[in-house]
Amino acid sequence: MLLVPALNEMIDITTTREMATRNHPPLAVFLLLCGASLVGALLVGYGTSPNKDRSWFHTVVFAAVLSLTVYVILDLEFPRLGLIRVDAADQVLIELRESMK
Repeated sequence: MLLVPALNEMIDITTTREMATRNHPPLAVFLLLCGASLVGALLVGYGTSPNKDRSWFHTVVFAAVLSLTVYVILDLEFPRLGLIRVDAADQVLIELRESMK
């Protein structure tokens, strides 16, 4: 009698995990993220344009931080494709499956 509720909870949590990995924000969110990055770069460029003695260091650092922020957001959204990986969580499920054989 104790096995059925535990098995049901295990099936529910695997379904929840699978749906969480398949559920992604709509394309409009990614387009707005790119648009906000472009508008931010445009405003910074426009703000520094009257200054003849621009600091290239600040320009490069701003571009790097903006690009890195967008990359990390996209990389976290697709955890099996980029530099940030969730293979350790998958390994636990693989070991569980192997122990059931």
